[in-house]
Amino acid sequence: MEITASHPLALPVGVTLDRYIMHRQTAFPYATGELSQLLRDIALAGKIIHREVNRAGLIDLTGGMGVQNVQGESQQKLDMIANIRFSRALKNGGEACAIISEEDEDIIFTGNNNGKYVVAIDPLDGSSNIDVNVSIGTIFSIYRRVTAIGTEPSLADFLQGGRRQVAAGYILYGSSTIMVYTTGHSANGFTYDASLGEFILSHPDIHSPADGQTYSCNDGNLASYEDGIREYLTSCRQKEYTARYIGSLVADFHRNLLKGGIYLYPPTQKSPTGKLRLLYEAFPLAFLAEKAGCLATSGHQAILDIKPTSLHQRTPLFIGAPVMVENLMGFLR
Repeated sequence: MEITASHPLALPVGVTLDRYIMHRQTAFPYATGELSQLLRDIALAGKIIHREVNRAGLIDLTGGMGVQNVQGESQQKLDMIANIRFSRALKNGGEACAIISEEDEDIIFTGNNNGKYVVAIDPLDGSSNIDVNVSIGTIFSIYRRVTAIGTEPSLADFLQGGRRQVAAGYILYGSSTIMVYTTGHSANGFTYDASLGEFILSHPDIHSPADGQTYSCNDGNLASYEDGIREYLTSCRQKEYTARYIGSLVADFHRNLLKGGIYLYPPTQKSPTGKLRLLYEAFPLAFLAEKAGCLATSGHQAILDIKPTSLHQRTPLFIGAPVMVENLMGFLR
């Protein structure tokens, strides 16, 4: 059989996540394999959640639990499942000594006190959207612990600040499932091929557009935004920018990362300190965004420069194309 240049067998073999991690391990700050394994553990849990999301409507996994989580938000069935799946994968992997999650009030101790890393995670962001087939996601952040190895980890391991992250990223469960992460050098995306059971490199070395014409925010809160935010949004409309707001942070961020745009979650009268969580939403996305050429600010300082004081601390978030973020800041001064 003659194999032409366009024949599927002539195409290059895709780079799997495992192969990419192995090849890049020497670029990690601590290239001894533990961080590589930790990323694989997160990817494994992501594959399991991909499966659960895709069959949620068939096995009664949609809808609420009838209870609230520690954030005072209605807990969805998939929130609980995702929290269990990721916690179990990280415990069994042995590299994480502790975890914090949106779904748990306190630190989750894994029992692996010899583990060198701690993980902050939002197991399933936007989970209420699963009922209507809208994209949802997982957000994660990894730190090298500051407490002595072999001892019980503490709050200090999680309150190091955003610039001490050694890796961060997200998994988006949508028309396809994609994992995007950085270890501080570049941001890379891997699309899940369910037929192979592998994440395949699909978006190498992501560089987000410096400018854009898309803004993403909840217009329903417009009356509660400060004057500068309302003035900026008015200017966007006058320029005939496109409004796109899904209501899933990962989905909105991912679209703007690839196509150029700005995501806004300002403070409101009801939430004057902001609503998004600093440690496992704002920090990881800001860390990744900066590696892809974007900016992230609270409106007063760079997100990564905020000093964290508590596990579930909240913050306003403005993140995206640098030209758009800088333009917004001009309205806030």
